[in-house]
Amino acid sequence: MSFDKKAVGPRPPHIVSAETMLAAIRELGIVPFFQNVIPAYSIEEMTAPQYWFDTQENLSQTPWDWKIPCVQSGEVAYGKFLLGGKAAFATIQWYRELRNYRQAQAKYRPDEAQQKILAFLKENGSMGIKDIRGLLNIKKGQADTLASRLMMQCRLVTGDITRVYRGEDLHYDGWQVSSFCAPEELFDSDTPHSPEESYRLLTEKIRSLCPEATDKQIAKLLD
Repeated sequence: MSFDKKAVGPRPPHIVSAETMLAAIRELGIVPFFQNVIPAYSIEEMTAPQYWFDTQENLSQTPWDWKIPCVQSGEVAYGKFLLGGKAAFATIQWYRELRNYRQAQAKYRPDEAQQKILAFLKENGSMGIKDIRGLLNIKKGQADTLASRLMMQCRLVTGDITRVYRGEDLHYDGWQVSSFCAPEELFDSDTPHSPEESYRLLTEKIRSLCPEATDKQIAKLLD
C-alpha cells in the first residue's frame, strides 16, 4: 500500500482489514482514530463505510476489533494522546517525538493522584482501570479521566487489549478490556532531538500528509 504524499485525502476509503489498517498506520506514522479538525486525516475516514459500524455478524471485521492485532503487533502505540485526549495510533518513531515534546511541557506534569498511578505502574509493570479505581478509591469515570490524562502526558500507553467472552456459550459481543503500561516497557523511548525539534518534526510530518492543514489545526492536534 502506498499513499499520495501530497495529501491523505481525497482518497477512496481503503482500510478493509487489520492488515490494511496496520499498513496505513505504518505509512502515516501518526494518525487519529476518529474524524477531527483535519479533514480526511483519521482511521475512520480511511475505512470503507461497510466496515466502520459493527453488528453481531461482523464484530471482528471493524477497526474497533482490528486495533487489537495492531496493538499486539508491537509496532505501534495506541492510546488517547491526540486532540486533548482522543484515541490515536503512532509508530514507535513518531510516538517518541510526541513523548519527547509532551514531557517537556509544564502542563503535562503529573499531579499527586497521577504520581500514585505511576508508582503503582513502576512496581507492577501494568495495570487496568480496575487497578486505578482500587488504588485511589474512585469511580470508573474518574479512573478513565486520569488514565486519559496520563496518556496525553505520554506516561501511559495501551499495553494490550483483550476480547471479553460472556455467557455459557462464551460469545463475543464486542466488549474489550485494556491494560496499560509505561511506554518504556514497550519500546525504547529515547530520541536525540530537543522538545522543540520534536514538535517541529511532528508539525512537518502532519503537514506533509495534509498540506491544507493550518497551524491552528495542527496545534490543536498536538497540544
